[in-house]
Amino acid sequence: MLWIDYLIIVFAILMIALVMLQSSNEDISDAFSGEKSELFKNKKERGFELFLTRTSVITAVLLVVSVVLSNNLH
Repeated sequence: MLWIDYLIIVFAILMIALVMLQSSNEDISDAFSGEKSELFKNKKERGFELFLTRTSVITAVLLVVSVVLSNNLH
């Protein structure tokens, strides 16, 4: 295994942890019942939520780039 493969594992675990830390304001029953959902309303994220969102996006991009790079190196 190359060093990039270990980096992919770290990015994947970090991505899972970041997604699990994010909170959801939606109730799953609203999705199936058709009740009014506020999923697409513009709500500003602040503080720790904004940090988690930005870190998740950066980690996802790094994960994809490292997978593509690993694929080209093998």
